[in-house]
Amino acid sequence: MKYTYIMSFIVTAIIVVLSLFTPREMPSNTLSAIEKKPHIQSNKKESNQFSKPIKKEEKELLARLVHAEAKGEPYQGKVAVATVVLNRVEHEDFPDTVHEVIYQKNQFQPVANGHINQKPSKEAVQAVDDALKNHDELTDALYFWNPDISDVEWMNKLDVVKVIGDHHFAI
Repeated sequence: MKYTYIMSFIVTAIIVVLSLFTPREMPSNTLSAIEKKPHIQSNKKESNQFSKPIKKEEKELLARLVHAEAKGEPYQGKVAVATVVLNRVEHEDFPDTVHEVIYQKNQFQPVANGHINQKPSKEAVQAVDDALKNHDELTDALYFWNPDISDVEWMNKLDVVKVIGDHHFAI
Protein backbone atom coordinates (compact mmCIF):
# COMPACT_ATOMS: atom_id res chain seq x y z
CA MET A 1 0.00 0.00 0.00
CA LYS A 2 2.77 2.46 0.95
CA TYR A 3 4.66 1.61 -2.24
CA THR A 4 1.58 2.34 -4.37
CA TYR A 5 1.05 5.67 -2.59
CA ILE A 6 4.69 6.65 -3.03
CA MET A 7 4.72 5.65 -6.70
CA SER A 8 1.54 7.61 -7.42
CA PHE A 9 3.01 10.63 -5.65
CA ILE A 10 6.22 10.37 -7.71
CA VAL A 11 4.32 9.96 -10.98
CA THR A 12 2.16 12.97 -10.13
CA ALA A 13 5.25 15.05 -9.30
CA ILE A 14 6.89 14.08 -12.61
CA ILE A 15 3.76 14.99 -14.55
CA VAL A 16 3.60 18.38 -12.83
CA VAL A 17 7.26 19.07 -13.62
CA LEU A 18 6.85 17.97 -17.22
CA SER A 19 3.74 20.07 -17.67
CA LEU A 20 5.71 23.19 -16.73
CA PHE A 21 7.93 22.90 -19.79
CA THR A 22 7.46 22.42 -23.48
CA PRO A 23 9.99 19.94 -24.92
CA ARG A 24 12.22 22.81 -26.12
CA GLU A 25 12.24 24.53 -22.72
CA MET A 26 13.00 21.52 -20.51
CA PRO A 27 16.55 21.55 -19.20
CA SER A 28 18.41 18.46 -20.40
CA ASN A 29 19.49 17.51 -16.88
CA THR A 30 15.84 17.47 -15.71
CA LEU A 31 14.90 14.81 -18.23
CA SER A 32 17.95 12.68 -17.51
CA ALA A 33 17.30 12.88 -13.75
CA ILE A 34 13.70 11.77 -14.27
CA GLU A 35 14.77 8.89 -16.52
CA LYS A 36 17.27 7.54 -13.94
CA LYS A 37 14.51 6.78 -11.38
CA PRO A 38 16.91 6.08 -8.48
CA HIS A 39 14.00 5.07 -6.24
CA ILE A 40 13.19 1.96 -8.28
CA GLN A 41 15.19 -1.09 -7.32
CA SER A 42 16.55 -3.45 -9.91
CA ASN A 43 17.99 -6.95 -9.65
CA LYS A 44 20.55 -6.04 -12.30
CA LYS A 45 23.96 -5.13 -10.85
CA GLU A 46 24.91 -1.68 -12.01
CA SER A 47 28.48 -0.78 -12.93
CA ASN A 48 28.20 2.49 -11.00
CA GLN A 49 27.68 0.86 -7.59
CA PHE A 50 30.04 1.61 -4.72
CA SER A 51 33.25 -0.30 -5.35
CA LYS A 52 34.13 -1.47 -1.83
CA PRO A 53 32.19 -3.99 0.27
CA ILE A 54 30.15 -2.39 3.03
CA LYS A 55 28.95 -4.29 6.08
CA LYS A 56 25.34 -4.14 7.25
CA GLU A 57 26.48 -2.43 10.46
CA GLU A 58 28.33 0.23 8.46
CA LYS A 59 25.30 0.84 6.29
CA GLU A 60 23.23 1.35 9.45
CA LEU A 61 25.89 3.69 10.88
CA LEU A 62 25.94 5.70 7.65
CA ALA A 63 22.14 6.00 7.74
CA ARG A 64 22.35 7.28 11.32
CA LEU A 65 24.91 9.89 10.25
CA VAL A 66 22.74 10.96 7.29
CA HIS A 67 19.74 11.22 9.61
CA ALA A 68 21.64 13.38 12.10
CA GLU A 69 23.49 15.56 9.57
CA ALA A 70 20.76 16.09 7.00
CA LYS A 71 17.52 16.11 8.97
CA GLY A 72 15.29 18.71 7.34
CA GLU A 73 17.34 18.74 4.12
CA PRO A 74 15.95 17.68 0.73
CA TYR A 75 16.22 13.99 -0.14
CA GLN A 76 18.98 14.63 -2.69
CA GLY A 77 20.93 16.37 0.07
CA LYS A 78 20.68 13.26 2.21
CA VAL A 79 22.01 11.16 -0.68
CA ALA A 80 24.85 13.65 -1.16
CA VAL A 81 25.82 13.47 2.54
CA ALA A 82 26.06 9.67 2.27
CA THR A 83 28.05 10.08 -0.93
CA VAL A 84 30.62 12.31 0.80
CA VAL A 85 31.34 9.53 3.30
CA LEU A 86 31.62 6.94 0.50
CA ASN A 87 33.93 9.24 -1.47
CA ARG A 88 36.16 9.55 1.57
CA VAL A 89 36.32 5.76 1.95
CA GLU A 90 37.65 5.56 -1.61
CA HIS A 91 40.01 8.55 -1.30
CA GLU A 92 43.64 8.03 -0.31
CA ASP A 93 43.63 10.90 2.20
CA PHE A 94 40.90 9.35 4.37
CA PRO A 95 40.38 6.07 6.25
CA ASP A 96 39.31 2.96 4.34
CA THR A 97 36.02 2.05 6.01
CA VAL A 98 32.72 3.82 6.64
CA HIS A 99 33.16 3.33 10.39
CA GLU A 100 36.67 4.84 10.40
CA VAL A 101 35.61 7.80 8.24
CA ILE A 102 32.62 8.62 10.45
CA TYR A 103 34.58 8.28 13.69
CA GLN A 104 37.67 10.11 12.43
CA LYS A 105 38.44 12.79 15.02
CA ASN A 106 36.56 16.10 14.66
CA GLN A 107 34.89 15.23 11.36
CA PHE A 108 31.16 15.03 12.09
CA GLN A 109 29.25 16.96 14.76
CA PRO A 110 26.73 14.13 15.44
CA VAL A 111 29.60 11.95 16.65
CA ALA A 112 30.64 14.64 19.13
CA ASN A 113 27.13 15.46 20.37
CA GLY A 114 25.78 11.89 20.45
CA HIS A 115 23.12 12.32 17.75
CA ILE A 116 24.87 9.58 15.77
CA ASN A 117 23.17 7.14 18.17
CA GLN A 118 19.62 8.07 17.11
CA LYS A 119 17.62 5.64 15.01
CA PRO A 120 17.72 6.68 11.34
CA SER A 121 14.60 7.62 9.42
CA LYS A 122 13.41 5.42 6.57
CA GLU A 123 14.35 8.26 4.22
CA ALA A 124 17.95 8.26 5.53
CA VAL A 125 18.16 4.49 4.99
CA GLN A 126 16.85 4.88 1.43
CA ALA A 127 19.30 7.74 0.79
CA VAL A 128 22.19 5.47 1.76
CA ASP A 129 20.87 2.75 -0.57
CA ASP A 130 20.63 5.26 -3.43
CA ALA A 131 24.14 6.59 -2.73
CA LEU A 132 25.51 3.04 -2.84
CA LYS A 133 23.63 2.14 -6.04
CA ASN A 134 24.32 5.34 -7.97
CA HIS A 135 27.71 6.24 -6.57
CA ASP A 136 29.47 7.13 -9.83
CA GLU A 137 26.63 9.40 -10.95
CA LEU A 138 26.77 11.55 -7.83
CA THR A 139 29.07 14.31 -6.62
CA ASP A 140 32.82 13.87 -6.09
CA ALA A 141 32.62 16.01 -2.96
CA LEU A 142 34.72 15.13 0.06
CA TYR A 143 33.28 17.79 2.37
CA PHE A 144 29.92 19.31 3.23
CA TRP A 145 28.78 21.99 5.64
CA ASN A 146 26.05 24.47 6.34
CA PRO A 147 27.63 27.94 6.10
CA ASP A 148 24.85 29.42 8.26
CA ILE A 149 25.92 27.36 11.28
CA SER A 150 29.55 26.49 10.55
CA ASP A 151 32.27 29.04 11.00
CA VAL A 152 35.24 26.89 10.04
CA GLU A 153 37.30 29.33 7.98
CA TRP A 154 39.27 26.78 5.93
CA MET A 155 36.03 25.44 4.43
CA ASN A 156 35.44 28.76 2.71
CA LYS A 157 38.59 28.10 0.65
CA LEU A 158 37.26 24.80 -0.75
CA ASP A 159 35.93 24.46 -4.28
CA VAL A 160 32.13 24.19 -3.89
CA VAL A 161 30.77 21.80 -6.53
CA LYS A 162 27.13 21.71 -5.45
CA VAL A 163 24.67 23.38 -3.10
CA ILE A 164 21.68 21.32 -1.99
CA GLY A 165 19.33 22.83 0.54
CA ASP A 166 21.44 24.48 3.23
CA HIS A 167 24.51 22.32 2.61
CA HIS A 168 27.51 23.20 0.47
CA PHE A 169 29.41 20.24 -1.03
CA ALA A 170 33.05 20.71 -1.96
CA ILE A 171 36.26 19.03 -3.04
